[in-house]
Amino acid sequence: LSYFLGREFQVRTASNRREALDALRTPPIPALALVDLGLPPQPHTPSEGFELIANILALAPDTRIVVLSGQNDEANGRHARTLGATEFIGKPAAPDHLLQVLQRVGRFREGVSAPGDGLIGDSAAILRLKTQVRQFADAPFPVLVEGESGTGKELVANALHRLGSRREAPFLALNCAAISPSLVEAALFGHAKGAFTGAAGARSGYFEDAGSGTLFLDEIGDMPLELQPKLLRVLENGQFQRIGETQDRHASARIIAATNRNLQEEVKAGRFRGDLYHRLSVLSLTMPPLRDRDMDCMLLLRHFLAQYATQAAAPVPTLSPDAEQMLRRYAFPGNVRELRNIAIRLCAKHPGSHLSVEQLVEELDQPASPQAPAPSADPVEELVRHVRTEMSAGRFNLEQTLLAIEAGCIDAAQEMTAGNLSQAAKLLGINRTTLYNRLQVIARSEGRRTG
Repeated sequence: LSYFLGREFQVRTASNRREALDALRTPPIPALALVDLGLPPQPHTPSEGFELIANILALAPDTRIVVLSGQNDEANGRHARTLGATEFIGKPAAPDHLLQVLQRVGRFREGVSAPGDGLIGDSAAILRLKTQVRQFADAPFPVLVEGESGTGKELVANALHRLGSRREAPFLALNCAAISPSLVEAALFGHAKGAFTGAAGARSGYFEDAGSGTLFLDEIGDMPLELQPKLLRVLENGQFQRIGETQDRHASARIIAATNRNLQEEVKAGRFRGDLYHRLSVLSLTMPPLRDRDMDCMLLLRHFLAQYATQAAAPVPTLSPDAEQMLRRYAFPGNVRELRNIAIRLCAKHPGSHLSVEQLVEELDQPASPQAPAPSADPVEELVRHVRTEMSAGRFNLEQTLLAIEAGCIDAAQEMTAGNLSQAAKLLGINRTTLYNRLQVIARSEGRRTG
């Protein structure tokens, strides 16, 4: 394959996950990755290949992934696409077909963000985020952007930069997971000539190159623990030193950091400094998962379909009402990244088609049952209808209804946080003491009903 594909591509090969990750950390970053699921040390299972897909997207989010594997049952294909693979091809595969797929996937590139803040959606969660972005855009303090993998945290960082007074200054992004830990310090702070083997000349780092603009530190949870005090010093007084120098330099860039980890848990485990966490999270934003964004999935899908159909010079596919309904019920475990890849495949496979449920279901991982009831467009309206029905029947009790709603919200938050009251309170938008008091009220109420 290396020989055959080498006629069209510059190819680098790796025989295991470690070699692949080393290649990803060596510029230039590959535009495409062809991944076999069956990798050592367990070549007859897909687990190592799945892990590599996740690693590639952490190190090089813009790299398109095509999976070629003998582990070609339908479940593996769907799971690979959910993790972030653009295409899945089962072995044996004709080389010409593989080349066509790689060429097709390679044609699709990241498009320009939507105008304004670049955040597409009108759900309550995304509108709240947009409001916070505008509030924080001109603040001089660091911002921590939290959210699951694939939600689009860099879009938030870009929006903070574009909407603020620093918009004319540089916006630089460094993925802390994408660089060997031994090279992160030099990348951030620069180095003097001869500071280490291979330092043939002096070089500036990201802090200097960002000037008075914005420095986005993605995957901040992967920053080496021994380097974190130096980052803390920059955040506190703007001072740093190039490797091999003794004089202080001054950084004036604003820092935006992002993570898909729970940094509070990382602090408790000793893998992240508590003082650095508190300094980074002076202002914090959460990019909501796609499953919590109501109808935004359709707005995003139409945006991506139009974007990638234009790139392919092909008609835009559309969805039948039943297919739209299925997509609305889908949980999107891979978030916006998964939706983007679905759009790419639909544009490539079905240009200009009016897509049925059967065509769409091939692209989803564990799709929702077509017989499942469609979610209400407005849960408040559903609640009001229920209240009217209960009132008409003469069995409505306001206090019990409000307690039941509150108990349901608290139960959901505790389930999502595995019983962590502090995290549950954060999800509910209240403090921990208030949550504890509400739990006591609910418990007393349930005790009265039981008695």
